[in-house]
Amino acid sequence: MTLRFPFVHSADCARRRPCCIVAFILLALCAAPLCPAQDKTDPKQPAPAPDVLVLSNGDTLHGKFVSAIAGKVTFHSDPLGDITLSWDKIKELHTEDKFAVLSSKVKIKRRRAVGNLPVGTLEVTNQSLSLRPAGAAPPVSMPVKEAQYVMDEATLNKEVNHRPGAASGWVGAATAGATLVAATQNQYTFSGGISLVRTVPDVAWLDPRNRSSIDFTGSFGKITQPAYTVPATATTPAAVVASTSTKSAIYHADAERDEYFSSNLFTLAQTAFDHNYSQDLDLQQIYGGGLGWTVFKNPKQEADLKGTVQYEKQQFLSGATGTNQDLIGSTFSVNYLMKMKLFTYTQALSFIPAYNNSRAYSATETDTFAFPTYKSLSFSVGTLDSYLNDPPISLPPTKRNSFQFTMGLTYAIKSKY
Repeated sequence: MTLRFPFVHSADCARRRPCCIVAFILLALCAAPLCPAQDKTDPKQPAPAPDVLVLSNGDTLHGKFVSAIAGKVTFHSDPLGDITLSWDKIKELHTEDKFAVLSSKVKIKRRRAVGNLPVGTLEVTNQSLSLRPAGAAPPVSMPVKEAQYVMDEATLNKEVNHRPGAASGWVGAATAGATLVAATQNQYTFSGGISLVRTVPDVAWLDPRNRSSIDFTGSFGKITQPAYTVPATATTPAAVVASTSTKSAIYHADAERDEYFSSNLFTLAQTAFDHNYSQDLDLQQIYGGGLGWTVFKNPKQEADLKGTVQYEKQQFLSGATGTNQDLIGSTFSVNYLMKMKLFTYTQALSFIPAYNNSRAYSATETDTFAFPTYKSLSFSVGTLDSYLNDPPISLPPTKRNSFQFTMGLTYAIKSKY
């Protein structure tokens, strides 16, 4: 980003100087009485009272109640920081700020329904929660086991009305790996990728409005055989064998935007780009749109089915005898995610038929396991299998199937919502 400051000619400064001096004096006079007031604390203004948490063993904590999600209560205490515990470990809770409570017996999925939620201070005693709204509204009571979500008023308004900026609300991972070999042949391979997803809103108690995703995976490598000399013999002279090199390059990038009709059904627009040197595919471009359906979604698993109608262009490397193609087809895909304590597994399957050329179909499968290692770092193992049914005729013959195995370190990415 470049910042440009306006240049003012000295003659202009001379003409405007009296006005600038007057404005500066007025600003100083106005700010003078205000500056000391910012450093002083009104002794008559009492500090806000802390929230009080009484544990089942009788210990009392003073601090700030943060939230409760699915039976897990988060409370902040200055000496201890954030602590998380279940409702059965809490004897009493008293808050000064206002909170909203979503009962497990009431389904709040649309933003319009959120406006009917009661908001007030909390009182928890003997596993019973009481919400006391401001004014003359009667208190709302329920067992704590029915209080599925408890959040402050600011968090409620943010999730309902906030629209994150272009760089906010993204979650995903970046992976990198490398292999270097120096011997009779020199070899190096670099692989990596990045995957980002943003869902708005990002809480389970509201239906998603939209979802955006960006993915890139790539692998590049080269094996080089240096030139060498074949010694002369009694019958043959010495001969120099030229150096040779063999490279591999596989890249995939895609982007997708989903707009939801309901919690499960959405319309989508997508684009995808593929390059595979070993299959003589210079660039495959896809632009399309269609429908998607979330088969199931819970904290541990999620699966989506998608179908599109699209324009597809295949361009092959120069020198291959195959011809470039303009195709009309579809992409039928399945995306699956499973989160376990010891690993996270992701799988993506896609089948891409072409309607104006029945032989020009392709398919891909991606499988990845990520094992948490330290904080945001994970060790990942993955495979990428791609099939192109109509590669160009070339020498050596081009195989239709390309298989890739990768290992690397993965860094979890999460930007502020």
